[in-house]
Amino acid sequence: MELAGPLPEHASHILVVDDDTRLRELLRDYLSANGFNVTTALHAADARRKLAGIEFDLIVLDVMMPGETGLELTEYLKSTSRVPVLLLTARGETDDRIAGLERGADDYLPKPFEPRELILRIESILRRSAPARPDIEQLSINNHTFHRERRELRSDDGVIRLTAGEVTLLTIFAANAGTTVSRAELARRVGVNSERAVDVQIARLRRKIEPDPRNPRHIQTVWGEGYVLWPD
Repeated sequence: MELAGPLPEHASHILVVDDDTRLRELLRDYLSANGFNVTTALHAADARRKLAGIEFDLIVLDVMMPGETGLELTEYLKSTSRVPVLLLTARGETDDRIAGLERGADDYLPKPFEPRELILRIESILRRSAPARPDIEQLSINNHTFHRERRELRSDDGVIRLTAGEVTLLTIFAANAGTTVSRAELARRVGVNSERAVDVQIARLRRKIEPDPRNPRHIQTVWGEGYVLWPD
């Protein structure tokens, strides 16, 4: 397996709780390779010990475990903290999924699942649970101004023509200024079939707003994770 590079400075910290050693280790390796800081626990009691000393951004929690179940731990967590919970359930166990949501789980994923879907669900939960950001209607970038409402980029020379994809990218970045947005999330919201297509659109956008597109100051790459916009 290819080793992941250094984690981003503000990588989200995820606790994976599952008594299946093979799955627990696979999840640890996959999430780490996708830019998350990961701690694992083999059952609810182990998770409680780690929760007592570490603040996590999200918990991936198996429902069916010996001793205290994932449903019981979810109920405890939601009564004592605000940490989001993603439940892993057996496919077809509708009662478990309903019970988990009733106890406050933020989402569930039936086993077996595609690893990429797990990443997308985690990113979605983290976005929903993040503190609300002020709505930025106008963004200044290198003597350019992007108007979200008008979906328009202006410079001193007038309006700069943007493609629909470039407008969407700037709108996403304006709503998440200073925060890394994953390539997978950008691809999904722009409506392209590959992360490479996002890279191409980012390169074109840089040529329109960066003083030196080869050494960008505003739309920066976060290696192994995505892109972040730093406005003026």
